[in-house]
Amino acid sequence: MELFESKADPSKNILPADGIANYYGKIMSLKDADHYYEMLRNTIKWQNDEAIIFGKKIITKRKVAWYGDQPFSYTYSKVTKSALPWTPELIKLKALVEKESKETYNSCLLNLYHNGSEGMAWHSDGEKDLKKDGAIASVTLGVERKFGFKHKETKEVVSLMLEHGSLLIMKGTTQTHWLHRLPPTKKVSGARINLTFRTIENQI
Repeated sequence: MELFESKADPSKNILPADGIANYYGKIMSLKDADHYYEMLRNTIKWQNDEAIIFGKKIITKRKVAWYGDQPFSYTYSKVTKSALPWTPELIKLKALVEKESKETYNSCLLNLYHNGSEGMAWHSDGEKDLKKDGAIASVTLGVERKFGFKHKETKEVVSLMLEHGSLLIMKGTTQTHWLHRLPPTKKVSGARINLTFRTIENQI
């Protein structure tokens, strides 16, 4: 199922079953989206991502950063990161996302994809320190990219385009029953910054 709608309806669940995902479309002006993109690109402490796969350390071209209310530790792909203090831009974006989604968040994982050749394989955000069935707010800044969901059992796929300055909320049992990914593409040459606001619970 492809969802390339011109006008987003945040009240609509784009998943057919076993989870909740709401696409809000653009939640800020083009001017603000451009401003946040430039500021985050130049002020965030980006680092190449690392993962341990089959016992071997892999360094990705994609860059990441981890920020939060406290120096939370966050482990995925068998690599642990410690959260940095919020920057002024991240605090403003967090407030905007909390207002739109009517949820609260205490941390944010950022990804910088330099071009379409960089993506993310199928996965779910089920780390033990995340709030169980809590909301994860995904903000896109930069070039539009296709984003996909795949049901773990039925293998049904739902895809949509994530716009510059847009918001996607995943909550409920989405991470239990669905995988998601950002597929690589040769059609995109520009960069994209993705912010995923989330709630760390077991360390509080």
